[in-house]
Amino acid sequence: MKKSTLSMLIALSLASTTNTWASQDELIFKPGADTRFNWASFEQLKAIDLSGQELTVFGPWLGSEKERFDNVIAYFAKATGAKVSYAGSDSFEQQIVIDAQAGSAPNISIFPQPGLAADLAAKGLLTPLDAEDEAAVKKDYAAGQSWVDLATFKDQDGNNEFYGVFYRADLKSLVWYSPDNFYDAGYDVPETMEDLKALTEQIAADGGTPWCIGLGSGAATGWPATDWVEDLMLRTQPADVYDQWVKNEVKFDDPRVVGAIEEFGWFAHNDAFVDGGIKAVAATDFRDSPKGLFASPPKCYMHRQASFVPAFFPDEIELGIDADFFYLPSYADKDLGNPVLGAGTLVSITNDSEAAREFIDFMRSPIAHELWMAQKGFLSAHLGANPELYATETAKKQGEILRYATTFRFDASDLMPGKIGAGAFWTGMINYSNGDSAEAVAQEIQKTWDALK
Repeated sequence: MKKSTLSMLIALSLASTTNTWASQDELIFKPGADTRFNWASFEQLKAIDLSGQELTVFGPWLGSEKERFDNVIAYFAKATGAKVSYAGSDSFEQQIVIDAQAGSAPNISIFPQPGLAADLAAKGLLTPLDAEDEAAVKKDYAAGQSWVDLATFKDQDGNNEFYGVFYRADLKSLVWYSPDNFYDAGYDVPETMEDLKALTEQIAADGGTPWCIGLGSGAATGWPATDWVEDLMLRTQPADVYDQWVKNEVKFDDPRVVGAIEEFGWFAHNDAFVDGGIKAVAATDFRDSPKGLFASPPKCYMHRQASFVPAFFPDEIELGIDADFFYLPSYADKDLGNPVLGAGTLVSITNDSEAAREFIDFMRSPIAHELWMAQKGFLSAHLGANPELYATETAKKQGEILRYATTFRFDASDLMPGKIGAGAFWTGMINYSNGDSAEAVAQEIQKTWDALK
């Protein structure tokens, strides 16, 4: 395929978005004023003339997220002369399928889950990207091959093609704690899984409770435990085994999967290790669970949850002072690197055009990442994006975890069929937390999967 002009100039760019050309004064960061940004790519972007071309972008971002993304793509419009319009919807997943099948898809679609993009690719409703795009992502992103793999799907002829660029990442492999509580008790942040288990035992021996764990989430009760299992799969098995598990090529009742469930059980199936004891695990709402970290005396010392969990901390808690986090560590005795579990949004072409190609190159450039990083609410695995531009120290620290990841994998339950990832897997983890064996739970989940076939 024809390579875009921007990519031949360099692997960077800047964006301008709204519904028309943006004036210089409308850009949130004045080009050239803050030298931490990659402004050279903005200047190079001006060599691309898209005057008179319209570019439509559709995605899941609303409210403040839409505003921040609009601020980013404004640079693309300003530099190229393209008229760019972004529309967000909380029904994106349903609407994009309708639009694509009707032949009225936007030029660019932003997928919260790669599984949906894979479905459209298999129907011939996504446009593959160039080999140069694929090579650039592999080179420019931390754990680049992982991001390439996550955006590689079969086309309607069954051939593997590369379909998109991940633009915004979410991080799940985190353990939250109170620095004051650790200091008062004399505990150090563990650097290996062996250290984490030893710390868990030490806290219990000292008369404290190591963990707060809550699986409650209304109709979605059970999902926090699936995240535990997924993280532990990545720490006990190679990434290709994880990938095979997601596709059910490695069965749910395979000993390797059962072993990961039992690793979760090491933490959750011990009354001395969990606030409220074993019976409280499934009964406690995940939004209430972390509050035990901040009780006096503390009800627990650690809580494993994704980067969004501070939204459920008490209002007076200040990140970096009252609460902090560390990477859920890998095992020292296993050669599996530093795997990270998370999620991300995939930018793909659903209605091909010259402007769409240039926009994809912009989305994989450092400056496009930096422009949202500096506004907050954004994590990037792009090695070329300046981490000094993160709006908060918390985001900067989380971004560093992404940068040093050797493997990145998407939440497995989000990639599995809905009746498994958002059904039998959730239910199975509730049953396991309530006393069923890992083997029995895994066998029941596999029976459900077999029935789908």
